Amino acid sequence: MDVALHIGSLIAVLIYFGSTLWEIAIGLFKCRFMPNFKNEGCQLFYLLLWATLPIIVAGSMLKYYGTDWLRSTKLIGWNILIYGILLWFIDSVSITARKIRNLEFKDAFFIGMAQCLALLPGISRSGITITMCRFLGMERREAAKFSMLLSIPAILAAGLLTGYLLWQQENMQQITDAFNIMGYSFIFSLMAIYILMQWLKKWSFLPFAIYRILLGTLLLLDAYGIYDIQTLWLG
Repeated sequence: MDVALHIGSLIAVLIYFGSTLWEIAIGLFKCRFMPNFKNEGCQLFYLLLWATLPIIVAGSMLKYYGTDWLRSTKLIGWNILIYGILLWFIDSVSITARKIRNLEFKDAFFIGMAQCLALLPGISRSGITITMCRFLGMERREAAKFSMLLSIPAILAAGLLTGYLLWQQENMQQITDAFNIMGYSFIFSLMAIYILMQWLKKWSFLPFAIYRILLGTLLLLDAYGIYDIQTLWLG
């Protein structure tokens, strides 16, 4: 079900950034699939490919050892809180000058390493990669765009693997539920991407950082027995 949610968001990314993906395809054709940083489409493809390699290695290792031992409310709460503060701080102090075409292989590698942290529960994949992009001096819209494009290979690989395993189980109810979740995820993800990209034309990531700080704080208060979250929801 987690992967189904991500596949829905992946479809939204493919549609919203369809023109950019077309430029990548044309660029690869023109450079005959060889690295060529003079062609922006070809350059972007290889930057995304290089940034994806770390999570393939880290994801394979984590799949072998499992992640259940990482799913504690305290750890999730701390991850949400700390990386929310980090997003706010870096977004506030970083320069805003670089575009995707200004990235180098070492920059893509750093962003890819940051993406590996998202394998830990409570760390947002888009949040941590945007944070690293901003640390490297990228413009806010460019940071969000690169982060979302970077989601394509990782989510596609996870989706194909999980989809194959689900198909092998021949559980039609689960398959139906997964498609329903994908549909809802696609609709709301497309809306969220549009709103985010419009928002970043004038404003910062501050609201998203505040949301994470508040959520992380509530989870930690509940995890340490200081405050029961249910009393907040139920009054």
